[in-house]
Amino acid sequence: MLKRINVNQLSVGMFLKEFCGSWMEHPFWRSSFVITDPKDIATILASSIREVWIDCDKGRDLAPGEPLVSFAESEAEVDAELASVVGEVRQLKRVPSIVEFGRAAKIVARSRQAVTSMFEEARMGNAFNSSGAQRLVDEIADSVSRNPGALISLARLKSTDDYTYMHSVAVCALMIALARQLGLDEEKIRSAGIAGLLHDLGKAVIPIEILNKPGKLTDEEFSIMKSHPEEGHRMLLQGSGVDAIALDVVLHHHEKTDGSGYPKRLKADQISLFAKMGAVCDVYDAITSNRSYKAGWCPSESLRKMAEWTKGHFDPKVFQAFVKSVGIYPIGSLVILSSGRLGTVIEQGDKSLLSPRIRVFFSTRSHARIRPEIVDLARGQDKIVSREDPAKWNFPDLNEIWSGLPDSTRASRPPPC
Repeated sequence: MLKRINVNQLSVGMFLKEFCGSWMEHPFWRSSFVITDPKDIATILASSIREVWIDCDKGRDLAPGEPLVSFAESEAEVDAELASVVGEVRQLKRVPSIVEFGRAAKIVARSRQAVTSMFEEARMGNAFNSSGAQRLVDEIADSVSRNPGALISLARLKSTDDYTYMHSVAVCALMIALARQLGLDEEKIRSAGIAGLLHDLGKAVIPIEILNKPGKLTDEEFSIMKSHPEEGHRMLLQGSGVDAIALDVVLHHHEKTDGSGYPKRLKADQISLFAKMGAVCDVYDAITSNRSYKAGWCPSESLRKMAEWTKGHFDPKVFQAFVKSVGIYPIGSLVILSSGRLGTVIEQGDKSLLSPRIRVFFSTRSHARIRPEIVDLARGQDKIVSREDPAKWNFPDLNEIWSGLPDSTRASRPPPC
């Protein structure tokens, strides 16, 4: 059983399943472990984390009668609670992800080159070329319209060296998918894509040693990092034909609904719909990506954590639409089914967020590989029991299993789940 408790109730011997709090304040590289050292508890108490999930089946339980915030029988039960909040996904005509992966991989490769060049031009002080960016966004938008999960999942496979560039590509695709989920017209969908592609352009002038620092930034370094929205906005104003929505998102994608964001400390309705969209997409790709200073979280775990931050950070309606656009179990998620089989998500379900299509390939009962088979959970013959940590199983071909693309395994190891 999983129990959500206050950090003051932690004790040695408990199995800490996950933290409930901001990714930037997460005090450990790992998120699931047995607490064996009182110093670990002291570290948690010193952070901004106020609540955690413990697994009573794997470690010490609370003393009888101690209060708890909430409990769940399984991770799947918590996921179901999130699914019930966001509702059902919009029905969009699309091609199977396995069909789109090949085309999406080529677009991702071209995008990497184009965005790298765009940032290099910005570093040299050259004016922004809006026509080149628009052509790239059109390609990404076409892929997302055919199947949103394919390109989004491939763009997540980024190395720490090309993080800044591929992060821009990923946020572009996420913005397009979210805009479609919100029912925006084609012109605004394209504008959302441009905004996502350019949202971090200001990082082109941030010193590399700060961008890639393998550790927490000093107050001075963080102040420099926080200048990138205004720097990007300034760069775009020097060009011509830049979309007004892009200008807004570049400047305001770090604003929070409670007014604690930057650079203008805007609140709630002072923040535009597109800037609210940018905030969600930016954070999601950041926390699911491996960084120089922190390993990424798996997509499904990230969504659960972001749901906890909705109050004060994200607009609830925008976040709910975002979950619908990527799914409770995004493509590439590693899961265990009630049949004891292990598999990866390869496609979202047509109707339910809890019923994706899974490619099973391993039996946890016989501890052996099995012939790969696609299981459609919408047919009700099996169901997800829990998410799994890819690092725990160490399958070297995991990315190939869900994408069918051998080369994708070389891009990056999947973040842990």
